[in-house]
Amino acid sequence: MRTFRLVISCPDRVGIVAKVSNFLASHNGWITEASHHSDNLSDWFFMRHEIRADSLPFGIEALREAFAPIAEEFSMDWRITDTEQKKRVVLMASRESHCLADLLHRWHSDELDCEIACVISNHDDLRSMVEWHGIPYYHVPVNPQDKEPAFAEVSRLVKQHEAEVVVLARYMQILPPELCREYAHKVINIHHSFLPSFVGAKPYHQASLRGVKLIGATCHYVTEELDAGPIIEQDVVRVSHSDSIEDMVRFGRDVEKMVLARGLRYHLEDRVLVHGNKTVVF
Repeated sequence: MRTFRLVISCPDRVGIVAKVSNFLASHNGWITEASHHSDNLSDWFFMRHEIRADSLPFGIEALREAFAPIAEEFSMDWRITDTEQKKRVVLMASRESHCLADLLHRWHSDELDCEIACVISNHDDLRSMVEWHGIPYYHVPVNPQDKEPAFAEVSRLVKQHEAEVVVLARYMQILPPELCREYAHKVINIHHSFLPSFVGAKPYHQASLRGVKLIGATCHYVTEELDAGPIIEQDVVRVSHSDSIEDMVRFGRDVEKMVLARGLRYHLEDRVLVHGNKTVVF
């Protein structure tokens, strides 16, 4: 079913839900899903509605125009999206294939409602797997002594393919600050630890040295600060003293795949609202 998604965050006050609901009802809008959250610490309000497109007397542009005065009245940060317009996704990976392969499989099986525009990698190892799916593959090597030309090419490719979302599916390079700023809350990363624990490289080795009993993975938006962006999704698996680092890596890969797929799905379905460095996920 085609729906329009109305996503709102704004200062909390009386009357927001009533105003939005009355607006939709006055246009015969059929709400199929509604989510609200009021954050008492920040006095901020969050809302997500799905509305049957065929219940409204106009299209998405007219809906946006009609809703704009309400958004202005309540100082809303808002957007309306159309489920018929699939988001364009660029995937990035290095040598490890598990996260990329999982996303490609889910996309191929129609579990992810998006268009995968291309895959960009700093290695050529995964080309045959990607091209089997009929997706363009770009090998952009990164020179450790001079990374600027590589990331200039990455930026060009992302723009060329009109990406709305960039997913770092175990892309083992740090994006430059300007790219993080340009695509704020549009670059999704999977980090192989339960953040904020064990940031940076080799988190499973760090976890093993600390003797932790739980290891995990974190899907988050990329910011200029390494592994510190707003968290979208997390999960854990139990380990013990008898598990080696190799065991932890193996267990962790399964968690990484699930967490990244769920995080990307939430983003594609407009379920993630960012406020400061926190998220509300409906």
